[in-house]
Amino acid sequence: MNLKPLLLTLSIAFPVFASDNQELEVLHWWTSGGEAAAVDSLKQKMKEEGRPWKDFAVAGLAGESATNTLRIRALSGNPPDVAQIKGPEIQEWGTAGFLTDLNDIAEEQRWSRLVPSRVADYLKVNDKFVAVPFNIHRVNWLWANPEIFEKAGAKLPETLDDFFVAAEKIKTAGYIPLALGNEPWQETTLFESIALAVMGSDQFRKAFIEGDSEALSSDKLRESLEIFRRMKQYTDADAPGRNWSDTTSLVIEGKAAMQMMGDWAKGEFIAAKKQEGTDYVCIPAPGTANQFSFNVDSFVFFKNGDPDTIKSQKALATLILEPEFQKEFNLTKGSIPVRVDMDMTDFDGCAQQSMEAFLRAAATDNLVASLSHNMAIGRASQIAMFDVISRFYENDNVDINETMRHIRAAVLADKL
Repeated sequence: MNLKPLLLTLSIAFPVFASDNQELEVLHWWTSGGEAAAVDSLKQKMKEEGRPWKDFAVAGLAGESATNTLRIRALSGNPPDVAQIKGPEIQEWGTAGFLTDLNDIAEEQRWSRLVPSRVADYLKVNDKFVAVPFNIHRVNWLWANPEIFEKAGAKLPETLDDFFVAAEKIKTAGYIPLALGNEPWQETTLFESIALAVMGSDQFRKAFIEGDSEALSSDKLRESLEIFRRMKQYTDADAPGRNWSDTTSLVIEGKAAMQMMGDWAKGEFIAAKKQEGTDYVCIPAPGTANQFSFNVDSFVFFKNGDPDTIKSQKALATLILEPEFQKEFNLTKGSIPVRVDMDMTDFDGCAQQSMEAFLRAAATDNLVASLSHNMAIGRASQIAMFDVISRFYENDNVDINETMRHIRAAVLADKL
């Protein structure tokens, strides 16, 4: 459903909002583990500046619950002062006139120099910054158990062909080659890495971001789906309904050799006291060494008529991109700083490798917004895409031509 007309109507009816108190109300969905610890550091820094933070944390459904709550609050004329929003939804709220222009802070801190343009584009409306980014998550990672590879006589895969050679050896040795939970978003994360490898950055963008009909009916998309379905034989029978962290545990416990998952998986290995390079390795998803599929967490600031609230909003926006906070937040959360000038000495090997890949991809125009994490497409398209990809993967009788038509419809769903 396209909410722009409704949002625009409400933005006219309630052009400026006023807070009931001096606390800065912040809506977000960081409620567990490293996420909660990371946001606590931000609360503490605001407290040190004498700017109280009223937490409005909404857990569930990877941010969907928080987004639904935000819509209800905003459409009733009572939005929070700050909200966690990302991807195309930033443009939706900004175009409707709800969001504060952050260009003065962006110019002072030189955001255009600090943040690559492919990322900055998602933070702007009418070429003005309306959102501030916290971090960069790389989605196209492969996490592997090196002991299983050694026992199976297999090599870590650099290409998709390498993957199938390794998977066959690992399966023969009695291990699960590929850990995957049959949840739609996990399946789409796997499909995303395959499509990025097969289609390349340019055609991937044309298909899933621009909605180009030729790219969405191409042989490369068909090949991506064929490879995606072929990988199913290397997963296990207990995959249906298994969550992502339990899936990661299969690799940690030496039951599965590989998982294709974003860098948040690293936290599970760390929590299990596993050592990078010995107990696990992180490498780019096969065929995507030169590409970087990104997911960005960001805050937006709703227009407000109270001078003290406006000062607190600006203080928070300024704080987020300060080097000290970028380091502290991302060390805790497991992501990497969004700033391209950060010293990565204190970060682990996977994070350092991720930053190197991020800078390389930015220089070669191989930064690509994630399809599976609300960056490349909006929420309506995302929900439809999950359904299409999941049905194709889980049911071998679903026709590939029909699936390609449904993928096109899903990409265009946000425009309906």
